[in-house]
Amino acid sequence: MNYEAFFGEELAAVREEGRYRVFAEIERKAGSFPYAKRYIEGGTMDVTVWCSNDYLGMGQHPKVLDAMHRVIDECGAGAGGTRNISGTNHHHVLLEAELADLHHKEDALLFTSGYVSNWAALGTLASKIPNCVVLSDALNHASMIEGIRHSRATCKVFEHNSPEDLDRKLAALDPDLPKLVAFESVYSMDGDIAPIAEILDVCEKHNAMSYIDEVHAVGLYGPRGGGVAEREGLMDRITVIEGTLGKAFGVMGGYIAASRDLCDFVRTFASGFIFSTAIPPAVAAGACASIKHLKASNAEREQHQARVAKVRGALDRMGIPHIPNPSHIIPVMVGDPHKCKFISDWLMDNHGIYVQPINYPTVPRGTERLRITPSPVHSDGDIDKLLNALSEIWSQCALARRDMAA
Repeated sequence: MNYEAFFGEELAAVREEGRYRVFAEIERKAGSFPYAKRYIEGGTMDVTVWCSNDYLGMGQHPKVLDAMHRVIDECGAGAGGTRNISGTNHHHVLLEAELADLHHKEDALLFTSGYVSNWAALGTLASKIPNCVVLSDALNHASMIEGIRHSRATCKVFEHNSPEDLDRKLAALDPDLPKLVAFESVYSMDGDIAPIAEILDVCEKHNAMSYIDEVHAVGLYGPRGGGVAEREGLMDRITVIEGTLGKAFGVMGGYIAASRDLCDFVRTFASGFIFSTAIPPAVAAGACASIKHLKASNAEREQHQARVAKVRGALDRMGIPHIPNPSHIIPVMVGDPHKCKFISDWLMDNHGIYVQPINYPTVPRGTERLRITPSPVHSDGDIDKLLNALSEIWSQCALARRDMAA
């Protein structure tokens, strides 16, 4: 086999389909985000980032930066090892206590990313609990799917956000079998929110454990930023709450929050935890500072929601099609991979507006989109510039608009 020819042919097919991914090389400007510097051939250009998951701009918050500067001076750069071998720093312990408190759970466990926390926790629980059957929402994140696959447990996929289908599938199982229901609160591509209470009703009816991914909700919802489950008063009914430190909290890492024994069980058996070097202490300290701030401050969340509403309202008035949802994610629908990339490139090259095209396999073919994420640090001027540019390119590409009177 000619391996290099194979690689080239596969990449050529992706390019031909219009879904080859090109990474924008940017440099965020601390203190002035969402503005960033983009590196291009022969120089740089200024851009405004409209697709970041640093939803609240906490990646540049003074309390976060001060904590990280202080701890890097105190502890150095890295953790020095896995959590088991010299890598458990005092700041990891403080952060896990802060996360447990955030979700009103007995304990929490840190991982290197949200992907790893899902993969390791679901994979460990489903493989180590004898005869466990996993019920997985049809639109669960790749990290959840990979963890379930890795476990080799029996998996039943239920219709997206359908407690009724979940109930049917659980009712068809032996009532004595252990069961684990995995779902998300906010789904990152369509921005819809799960009917958490109804799903938990079904879980409790069938004695099933519940596992919720709140990565696109922590920091953003609830009186202290505990997520949608906190906002709806449901955290105490959920077996495992999984979250990330790399989105609204502005740093990096992932975690689960649950009972003390469940966290200890995952700590003891999860290879993704045991054999991974711990996150740097300064990162843990920055995350801890971010969580503490957002527990006490609603200003960022209120401003964030106002920015989202402003962008949505303007898109409606212009007839630019986007998926209506109750979350902060605004998917502007294009429906063609070539046009989606063209629009993204045009916005960047002509207006310094960075919105990454989203295509297969992240979303199904035919649903290509621009995923816009307004933040509290976007100004009215930024919003006007984005909307005017979108309207211009929409007309240039002769893309359909919604009835603006509807």
